[in-house]
Amino acid sequence: MYSIGEFSKICGLSIDTLRYYEKQGLISAIRGKDHRRFYNEKDIAWVQFIIRLKKTGMKIKDIQKYAKLRAQGDETIPERIKMLFAQLDQLHDRQYEIEKQINFLEKKIKYYLKID
Repeated sequence: MYSIGEFSKICGLSIDTLRYYEKQGLISAIRGKDHRRFYNEKDIAWVQFIIRLKKTGMKIKDIQKYAKLRAQGDETIPERIKMLFAQLDQLHDRQYEIEKQINFLEKKIKYYLKID
């Protein structure tokens, strides 16, 4: 079991961020007798997954929906898969747009290098 301070260091998130995530229903802590928060290894894996979802550009409201589905159990896996495929589609769209911009800049650089 990890205190919120230890958990914060392991996850690389501030204590304030962890409290925010808890308020948003993304994570939940085990409370000790003194009402202090404690986390376990499964919580670490879950927070790492949340961080990855955020890096894909998934919005907090969608991560909240995913977290609620996850809490409901394995029968929600098909719906969670749909959410992940939708996010993957968005990433592919962004990748395509970035590739277009990279090609534009590369052409411009080649053009300037030919002038010299």
